[in-house]
Amino acid sequence: MISVTCAIIRNEEDEVLVVQRGEATDHPFKWEFPGGKLAPDETEEECIIREVEEELSMEIVICGKMANVDYDYGHKQISLIPFICDTLDEMPFLTEHIDYRWVEEKDLMTPDFSQADVFVAKNYLERTKTDILNDSHIIEQPADKLTDNADLQTIVNNMMGMKEAEWVAASAIDNPAIFLKLFEYSLSTDKRLAFRASWTLTKVCDRFPEIIYPYLEQIVENLSKINNESSLRSFLRIISLSELEKISSRKQGLLADFCFSALNSGFSAIAVKAYSMEILYKLSLVYPELANELSTSIGILMEDGSAGITSRGRAILKKLAD
Repeated sequence: MISVTCAIIRNEEDEVLVVQRGEATDHPFKWEFPGGKLAPDETEEECIIREVEEELSMEIVICGKMANVDYDYGHKQISLIPFICDTLDEMPFLTEHIDYRWVEEKDLMTPDFSQADVFVAKNYLERTKTDILNDSHIIEQPADKLTDNADLQTIVNNMMGMKEAEWVAASAIDNPAIFLKLFEYSLSTDKRLAFRASWTLTKVCDRFPEIIYPYLEQIVENLSKINNESSLRSFLRIISLSELEKISSRKQGLLADFCFSALNSGFSAIAVKAYSMEILYKLSLVYPELANELSTSIGILMEDGSAGITSRGRAILKKLAD
C-alpha cells in the first residue's frame, strides 16, 4: 500500500483547487487534489506542505485532516491521506500538472476525478454539510487580552485556517497594538511566524486598507531585504491593492525597480511576479513611460510562462492597451 497525501486547498471565496494530470501519467488527463507520496522519515504534514510547494509553489495552512481513502487501482494500491488547507495564493505555478481550476463547492463533483479522488471529494462535501470542520479551533479569547506579546505570538504561530486569521485580523483593526505586533512578526526570521503574521496582515488590509498607509514606505524600503518569500508575497499583495499615490515619488521609484527586477528574474516565485505586474501597471498610470518597459517584460515572461502567469500577463497587457 502506497501512502499518498493530498490537499483540499481553499481560497478566500471557499473555492477548492483541483489540478489535471498530463497524458504520460498513470491517470491521463484525470483531475485530482494536489499531493504526492510520503517520503521516508517524513511526517504526513511535512509531506503535503512539501508537495504543494514543489508542485504548485503555493503556501498553505493546514486546517484539518480527513479519514484516509484506501483504493485498489489493480496495478497499485494507495492510501490517500487528505488534508484541508487554506491559502491566500491565487495562482499555482504548475510543474507536474497541465491545468488547474478553482471550483465552487457546489460544483466539486463535476471534474473528471481519478477514482480515489472521487471519494475524497464526496467525503469533503459530507464533512462540510455536517458542519464539523474547524469551528472547535476558533479562539474565544477577548481581543484586549491579545496585547501580551507571548500570547499573541503563540496564537499566530498556531492558527489553523482562515477563520482564525480573520478573528485576529478583526482584533487588529480594533486594537493598533495588535496590528503593530503583526507587522513586526511579518518581518521575523522565524519563517512560520512571519508567514502566518503576514497572512493575517493581508486580511486586516483587505478589510481596512487605510491602516497600512502609514507603513507603506517602510515596506517598500524593506522589500529587497525580506528573505522570507511568504512575507514578500503578502507585502506585495498588500501594495498591489493600495493607493500608490500615498507614497513619495522616490519610494515609487524604488518600488518600480524592485518589481521590474522580480519580473525579469528567473528565481522569483510566480505569485511575486504576478503581484509585481499589477503594481507596475498601477505605477504606469502615474508614470506612462513605464508602460513600454512593462509590456516588453510581460511579453518575454509569457513566452515560457505557466497558464496562470500567461493569463495574468494578458490581462495586464489588455489594460495597458485600453
